Amino acid sequence: MDNSIGGVETSSMARGFDVSDAMLKAAKVRILLARTVCPGKYVVLISGEVGDVAAAVKAGAARAEESLVDHFTIPNIHPDVFPAIEGTSQVAELESLGVLETFSVASIIEAADAAVKSAHVRLIEIRLAMAMGGKGLAWFTGSVAAVETAAAAGAASAGEKGLLVQKIVIPQPRPELLRELI
Repeated sequence: MDNSIGGVETSSMARGFDVSDAMLKAAKVRILLARTVCPGKYVVLISGEVGDVAAAVKAGAARAEESLVDHFTIPNIHPDVFPAIEGTSQVAELESLGVLETFSVASIIEAADAAVKSAHVRLIEIRLAMAMGGKGLAWFTGSVAAVETAAAAGAASAGEKGLLVQKIVIPQPRPELLRELI
């Protein structure tokens, strides 16, 4: 069972392929995403057991050498994070809406995990860097109080590294907004 997520972000797209290979060879992990991202970087996200993910991220970060932008490992990831990254979350209606925006892929995943662990909210989606200048976006829904709590926790997580761009809470969003999000 996948209970951990990790990633390596490089400033070189070519080096990103090498990093992906090193990570897969280092441990038994599954690639969630491996692709070029704006602006000309490469990101590899993996999942698996905590020890395997940690070993793979360590190997990938070492292989990245001078092109390493960021890397992370989150043990005991909330299970809602995987479908949110993969774009398969199912939300029929919005209660209140929370939106987090960060400067990096790693920071948005960490922020979304912190948010969903802090309050009873449903992650809608986590968008990673494509056509967004390398930024990340996460949005979630729940009661006003839960969304405020989750947004604060996610913002604190990203803010620790100085990577928070914006935190928004919208009580009673218009129903049309859900169509625009998915």
